[in-house]
Amino acid sequence: MVELLAVILTLFSGLAFVYLLKYVTKSKQDFPQKLPPGSMGWPFLGETHGFLKSHRSNSLGSFLQEHCSRYGKVFKSHLFGSPAIVSCDFEFNMYVLQNERKLLPVDYPKVMHNILGKFSLILVKGDLHRKLRSTVISFVSATKYETQFHRCVEMLVLSRINSWDTNSKQVAFYKEAKRFTINVMMKHLLDINPYDTVASKILENFENYIKGFISLPINIPGTAYFKALQARIRLTAIIKGIIVERRKCNHVRPAQGGDLLNVILSKDNLSTEEMVSLVLDLLFGGYETTAKLLSLIVYFLGGASNALQRLKEEHQEIRKRKKEGEPLNWDDYKQMEFTQNVINEAMRCGNVVKFLHRKAVEDVKFKDYVIPAGWKVLPVLSSGHLDPTLFENPLEFDPFRWDDNSTSKQVAPFGGGPRFCPGADLAKLETAFFLHHLVLNYRWKIKGDDPPLALPYVEFTGGLLLDLEPTG
Repeated sequence: MVELLAVILTLFSGLAFVYLLKYVTKSKQDFPQKLPPGSMGWPFLGETHGFLKSHRSNSLGSFLQEHCSRYGKVFKSHLFGSPAIVSCDFEFNMYVLQNERKLLPVDYPKVMHNILGKFSLILVKGDLHRKLRSTVISFVSATKYETQFHRCVEMLVLSRINSWDTNSKQVAFYKEAKRFTINVMMKHLLDINPYDTVASKILENFENYIKGFISLPINIPGTAYFKALQARIRLTAIIKGIIVERRKCNHVRPAQGGDLLNVILSKDNLSTEEMVSLVLDLLFGGYETTAKLLSLIVYFLGGASNALQRLKEEHQEIRKRKKEGEPLNWDDYKQMEFTQNVINEAMRCGNVVKFLHRKAVEDVKFKDYVIPAGWKVLPVLSSGHLDPTLFENPLEFDPFRWDDNSTSKQVAPFGGGPRFCPGADLAKLETAFFLHHLVLNYRWKIKGDDPPLALPYVEFTGGLLLDLEPTG
């Protein structure tokens, strides 16, 4: 048995060596002196493990730092089972984002396709992407000005904050932020209140659904991938059930008002499967992204007393201009200028989205290099945010740097081009309303060392525990 194992290992090593030798030789023959420098890593495995190694989200991590230092800001590698070009060059990243439709379409790993489904806005291309995206944009554009939406968000903010037990003086803020954002999205998209029975069913399945995005595609009971697939089936059934009830009751209002489901039910060009995917995509985007953004702001403000004081003063001025108990509105939001600075800086430093998946459909020239057709292209958005040639002291959380608006074109936290996040404005408004009540009612200290980690999605592994103290 031992001898047989030794023979198998020897054969495997020999085949791996031949594969690597042929691959490198072919690359040099086909693209002499044109491919960016780099390392392809181990045969078959490549460098995926090193690329995904956890690190603080307000840093590039050791893998990118070492590779950029050795090979430059654009280098070749072998990632996610494919030869790849990794870009930490801000100029090339913007080029990639702007040329998504023609040269560099999305190319996410198979695991995400299986979990998200074939109609996911994140994955679809061409005319289908334009159709689904236009539905979302029209809904978001109308919603952000609606008084009903503003009041709903503020009501849910106050409900969450008022639920905190001030006697214990400790809150797991990351969990609280996720509760707030999922409640907003369920109400906003499906008209579901936080205490409805169906709300708890959605919450039960959503965490497993999300965790599957970065899992190995092993479809056996107990694995994260299996749990995610099962969660998606259950979530789909819940949403389809709500659609059936709406249609049965003729509970469909015009597209100008109501929740997202009413809007998409009024569209004749959407199938039921497309409707379900739209709802799941927006639940995911609004839930995860906004919760992480809120948590990043609280984390960074915990070490930036000057910024926190400026933020508090801005919201005190807004409160002074309003009558007792008067709700926040769009005009109040537009007055939250420094709040926008804080949001922008937290997205720059925290890097909710570290990198994107693209694929070259034809040879793409960049400076002295050629990116071969068929290769993956991974623009690392965090690299531009942390580039000392673009930002002074880039690792420092400094919302004041946004006062002159000179940095607005040098960050891309919500992506760019035709795939710019359609819900960005809603995420910012929800965050600003939450911060209004948080900074006016509490002061806090972060308990222990719990920095945001890129895993690769941003996480607070300790839950971001806060010691809270009411200000009133």
